[in-house]
Amino acid sequence: MPKVLIADKMDPKAAEIFRARGLEVDERPGLTPDEQAAIIGDYHGLAVRSATKVTKRLLDAATNLKVIGRAGIGVDNVDIPAASARGVVVMNTPFGNSITTAEHAVALMFALAREIPAADASTQAGRWEKNRFMGVELTSKTLGLIGAGNIGSIVADRAQGLKMRVIAYDPFLTPDRALAMGVEKVGLDDLLARADFITLHTPLTDQTRGILGRENLAKTKKGVRIINCARGGLVDEAALKDALDGGHVAGAALDVFAEEPATASTLFGTPGFISTPHLGASTTEAQVNVAIQVAEQMAEYLTTGGVTNALNMPSLSAEEAPRLKPYMALAEKLGGLVGQLQGGGVSTVSVETEGAAAQLNAKPITGAVLAGLMRVHSDAVNMVNAPYLAREHGLDVREVRHDREGDYHTLIRVAAGTPEGERSVAGTLFGQGAPRLVELYGIKIEADLTGHMLFVINEDAPGFIGRLGTTLGEAGVNIGTFHLGRRDAGGEAVLLLSVDGAVPGELLHRVSRLPGVKRAKALRF
Repeated sequence: MPKVLIADKMDPKAAEIFRARGLEVDERPGLTPDEQAAIIGDYHGLAVRSATKVTKRLLDAATNLKVIGRAGIGVDNVDIPAASARGVVVMNTPFGNSITTAEHAVALMFALAREIPAADASTQAGRWEKNRFMGVELTSKTLGLIGAGNIGSIVADRAQGLKMRVIAYDPFLTPDRALAMGVEKVGLDDLLARADFITLHTPLTDQTRGILGRENLAKTKKGVRIINCARGGLVDEAALKDALDGGHVAGAALDVFAEEPATASTLFGTPGFISTPHLGASTTEAQVNVAIQVAEQMAEYLTTGGVTNALNMPSLSAEEAPRLKPYMALAEKLGGLVGQLQGGGVSTVSVETEGAAAQLNAKPITGAVLAGLMRVHSDAVNMVNAPYLAREHGLDVREVRHDREGDYHTLIRVAAGTPEGERSVAGTLFGQGAPRLVELYGIKIEADLTGHMLFVINEDAPGFIGRLGTTLGEAGVNIGTFHLGRRDAGGEAVLLLSVDGAVPGELLHRVSRLPGVKRAKALRF
């Protein structure tokens, strides 16, 4: 039974979902890193919020871990490269708190426009400074979105309801999507020059870190108001303070800071500045939503293999998983065949699909091919870390989808670039989805890739099969199945034999020395 650790405080519905799906779950919030490392080896799933830091040290101790679920959007607290290297799926919940975060951004926009926090403090202090707080309307103002994804699109919708003009900077925003959102797609400099209000809705990456730094703040429209409910580090806080003090920026509201908890900041006490303690996702509804979502996603993966909102592997819906399962088994066997036959001498891999396979999600199929191929380097390779290892080894991976009709109703071909030229293998599904090899190095041959096998390339000549059978018999090796293919009569032939046990090295050497043998290799699937 898969076992899940809920390491941070989470709505009780998460544990209820895990148990309802047949998983064992422990709720242990508040443990120290040492305490977490001491027990994590017992768990297959780890559910966290932002308190737990999933470091390489913790992952090294997580010998059985298969999936990490982050109840929320940001995964700054998870070492994704280290998780990928260990073959652990990392998921987040990008939609569970989207509305809550978007509403908080809009609330801060109102607060800035009408100076509500300062007016509240003044009034409760017994001062009636009605003339001091002269605000601005949102109607007809231009809102600039930096980031127009899920949360940004909700803010745009709300802003349009307030009769604001919305412009957006997002390199991934397509013209069609911008049209559907009712926003104008612009460059960053154009946005900075035109926006009366700027809200940020982008992850923190090397490209976005400090996107509102000193240089870009100087490009903004005088009197601009800035809101950040996304990630700390997007805004240069020292530069923002200078812009507020100098009057170029009329107001700023930050829910997130470069260092959190932000118990001290150069911005605190600055006129025109509003702050909240990372409350973007802090509503009752959002806490319930992300807990439910992360539990459902993790349970789906641990019970059916369905992958949703993964950050380090292709998503695979629960509906797709059963359909793709036999194709992925075939793909992994084909990749394993190439990996074992070629060793580490592969520079490029082309994964080609045709027929029914060409209509499927190609990413999981490619991941399965790479898992089989890279397993020659480590038994710990799986679909998650295989692409990571492929990049690490400089492997050039391509996907090719063919619409043509072939000899088989479905076909996967794996072509590998080697020092000797391209080598390809192909397979199909027979019967109830049973994987079957149908082509090996350009030679037609049908074989089940299973258990221990012996691969032989030889000259097609009378008597060879008898000599091979005698050699195996004398060594006490029993042949299970026998598969033969050849290019031309008297030319090069290929043999694939399944045997009842591992082929000893001494026997492999004897087979290699038989007359006509060009190559012999022991395989295992």
